[in-house]
Amino acid sequence: MSKSLKADVLQTQQIAEDDMALINAQAKTPLAPEQIYTFAVRLCDNQVDRDFERFPRKSLERLAKLFVGKSGIFDHCWTALGQTARLYKVEVVDEPGLTTKAGDSLSWLKGYAYMVRTAGNLDLISEIEGGIKREVSVGCSVARSVCSICGEEGGRCGHRKGEVYNGKLCFLSLDEPLDAYEWSFVAVPAQPAAGVVKTKRYGGQDGPQEPPADTGEKEALRMAQAMQEQETLRYGGIAQ
Repeated sequence: MSKSLKADVLQTQQIAEDDMALINAQAKTPLAPEQIYTFAVRLCDNQVDRDFERFPRKSLERLAKLFVGKSGIFDHCWTALGQTARLYKVEVVDEPGLTTKAGDSLSWLKGYAYMVRTAGNLDLISEIEGGIKREVSVGCSVARSVCSICGEEGGRCGHRKGEVYNGKLCFLSLDEPLDAYEWSFVAVPAQPAAGVVKTKRYGGQDGPQEPPADTGEKEALRMAQAMQEQETLRYGGIAQ
């Protein structure tokens, strides 16, 4: 697709005045709507993820505050060259009709991101619009990871994540978030549902899309687990 065609396609956004005020609170120089491209992302939720860890709703509330102003990058590579977008608003969305594996109502963290339109990011914007750049992952740190079976600090008890004890799944609850580092476009997120959110503005449904069915592909799961281990070792925090 030529740049002129891409520009025509990407002129369809309508950005509310309230959103522009929040965006300009992040910007050094006031920006106009025609200079901005915005999109929403599902950062994380309170579902038990592939690593058998979860953020309880209280942690999501804290993360909603911590993630405002944080950069969007690629593959958790902490370089200024990779900064591509920034969150200007984050909120907790509740889904009362859906239940997590932990037995409570599903909640998720919705981030609103913006980027300044440039000749250099037209391809990226097209890939977001086309659903190519979609999956995301977050990097943050928490004070405590609590075992769902006994309530002890993770690693201090004999329970193992992913095992079932007397019919109850063992997972770690990630409590008391301390910091939010960044959010990244990735190929395989720890949380299957995390990613760019379609909205009515783009002709899709407002809200989260159903996560893909578990295909049972052991190799994909192995890669996801390996990536998470690398992220944890590299950053000293919890990567979701």
